[in-house]
Amino acid sequence: MNVVGAKWKDVHYVRSLPVNAKDPKTKKQVKQRGKFTVTMEFMKTITPFLRVGFEKEATGRSTAFNAAMSYNMKNAVKMQDQETVLDYPRVLVARGPVTPARDIHAEIIEGELQVRWNPDIEKNASPGDMAMIVVYNPAKQQSVYDLNLAKRADATAIFSLPTDWEGDTIHAYLAFKTPDGANVSDSIYILF
Repeated sequence: MNVVGAKWKDVHYVRSLPVNAKDPKTKKQVKQRGKFTVTMEFMKTITPFLRVGFEKEATGRSTAFNAAMSYNMKNAVKMQDQETVLDYPRVLVARGPVTPARDIHAEIIEGELQVRWNPDIEKNASPGDMAMIVVYNPAKQQSVYDLNLAKRADATAIFSLPTDWEGDTIHAYLAFKTPDGANVSDSIYILF
């Protein structure tokens, strides 16, 4: 028997060595691989952001990145013209109990993303909550982000975009984290 011992996250286990298996590529496997590929393409560009945005979703053996991948593969992938694609408005880059922003408005002016939101405090929101932003460029498969962009009370933030992104389609997400960083809000897709 070909077995090997391994350890992951303080869990010791024994597994069999991989064997060369035939890969039948069933429709179900192809669909699942497509979901994984399009989700991974985006998520790998924001790994440090996800560590904050999905920190509370990480449980035992699952990392924040794993939790983000799982959530988005289940909720933010769709078929479009026989192709598996991300449904960007349904993507979450942060998930948590903090009250998200309301009445978000955004526009790009001279290479800067200018975002405004309603600063009114509701439920468990705080004026000191920090805005976190992710901007993704699918054509370049690149993201830029800031985990401490502005305070909720500021009601506005300006975020510089890479100069070579001018004219490209981008997708942006805004979330808030508590001043101590212990909790976050669900991210909100920013429509332009």
